[in-house]
Amino acid sequence: MKRWAGMALLLAAMATAGCGGGDRPAPVPDAPRFDPAFLMNNDIWREQRQAELLQPDGWTSLIGLHWLELKAHYIGSGSTSGIRLAMGPPRLGMVVHEAGRYWFTPERGVAVQVDGKPVKGRIPFHADDEPSPTMITFDGGKGTLSLIHRGPRHALRVRHADAPARAHFGHLEYWPADASWRITARFVPHDAGKTLPVVDITGLTTEQANAGAIEFERDGRTWRLEALGEPGRPLFVIFADRTSGHGSYAAGRYIDLETPDDKSQVVIDFNRAYNPPCAFTPFATCPLPPPENRLDLPVEAGEKTYVKPAQEDAT
Repeated sequence: MKRWAGMALLLAAMATAGCGGGDRPAPVPDAPRFDPAFLMNNDIWREQRQAELLQPDGWTSLIGLHWLELKAHYIGSGSTSGIRLAMGPPRLGMVVHEAGRYWFTPERGVAVQVDGKPVKGRIPFHADDEPSPTMITFDGGKGTLSLIHRGPRHALRVRHADAPARAHFGHLEYWPADASWRITARFVPHDAGKTLPVVDITGLTTEQANAGAIEFERDGRTWRLEALGEPGRPLFVIFADRTSGHGSYAAGRYIDLETPDDKSQVVIDFNRAYNPPCAFTPFATCPLPPPENRLDLPVEAGEKTYVKPAQEDAT
């Protein structure tokens, strides 16, 4: 805030400079206007963004992504485990695939819980696309084991509160907040049921609900981005631009949008463009920008490329 106060003093000095006697101060042409509420809200959003990343179960807590290829896998941090975890007990348990379902059996004597209750025997292991996904905790609640379903494959996703990416997290960098990048756009709805093929970082293509597109003006041109989500609900945009790999994350960035209003308008605030989880961990399956959302425009707003601190790289 000190820089804004300093700028205000400078503008005041410019306005009064050279004025003598009873002359009124000459107006300063094209003086910049700073919106304190915009700046404050943007700072709050940035603080919340980092806090979410650093939650004990946030994206920086990921320590593993293990694809399940066999009918049975022993898992644990010990050298004899078929799936070796980066952290946790040497032998955690066994995951079995039978008749199209997955099951988990904990190792005898190892403290494992689901929904706060100890697990003593074999239990169903529900994936993240089922109504009630199973979250298995270990290491006194610091570690979490879950099952994810991506296309024809399943994988174990492992989190731990002591993950190096979380323990040695650096800081997020942004372009200076700029209200001109907070743009009221037009929402152009698509026909009901339209989908858009979206490729993720593993190479898997998934058809995503594509409620419509948003069109906005910038630098004398009209730009268009396809928005993911269901009609009448908040939307999600995955985009790349001329800064991708040159200041911002090379694989693109994300923006969350509110539901378009009854005038088919929606605000897209590029100051709140943020990096996908893959910018912080190799254990995420991030969707990538579709070809339609690659802008020939340098979007110098929002989150920049995350640079890992030396401590994390050394782990």
